[in-house]
Amino acid sequence: MTASVCITAAAVPLHLLAERREWAPGRVVTKPLASLGFIGAALAAGALNSLFGQFILAGLLLSFLGDAFLLGRAKKLFLAGLVSFLLGQLAYVAAFIIHGIDFLYTAGGIVVVAVMGAAIFRWLKPHIPQNFLRPVVAYIVVISAMVATALGALGEAAPPRLVLGALFFYISDIAVARDRFVIKDFRNRVVGLPIYYAGQLLIASCAGG
Repeated sequence: MTASVCITAAAVPLHLLAERREWAPGRVVTKPLASLGFIGAALAAGALNSLFGQFILAGLLLSFLGDAFLLGRAKKLFLAGLVSFLLGQLAYVAAFIIHGIDFLYTAGGIVVVAVMGAAIFRWLKPHIPQNFLRPVVAYIVVISAMVATALGALGEAAPPRLVLGALFFYISDIAVARDRFVIKDFRNRVVGLPIYYAGQLLIASCAGG
């Protein structure tokens, strides 16, 4: 697993450098390389040895696909990336349910993420094109469910780093949404990408069950 973590840790700053310099070949190479790191980490952790791990791996593979789509600038590619990540988070939800979730922990998580999701949507809504409203709402609902079920799994003895990974994923998507809908700013990526990859590596490290 250490080698996979090192691959991601090395590729992320290189990708940010390529983004800063708007060097397309560098972007195309470094981002998939960074994403391969979290897939490798899950495999090294034993993801293939249980149904829980297999669903975690499925979520990571769909995230890899989403990362590839988001390399493009076209709206259709962004939408494809959104769908890929949505399906990936559904795979995480399934994994957490398979692990086992505590009702009270999950209910508490739902309350917290519902408030957060409503606030985020209210902030984003004036900036979202009409044809993106439904996909964005669906995405907020699914990623909120992912965080809530991760908290539920914590109540059934899942490692705390699983919840931390889910929260990092959630926070990183706020930066993506800000960059896409509110204001294009390189700082969105400087903040969001390291948090995203840290979150995925934390989730991947739990794939062994």
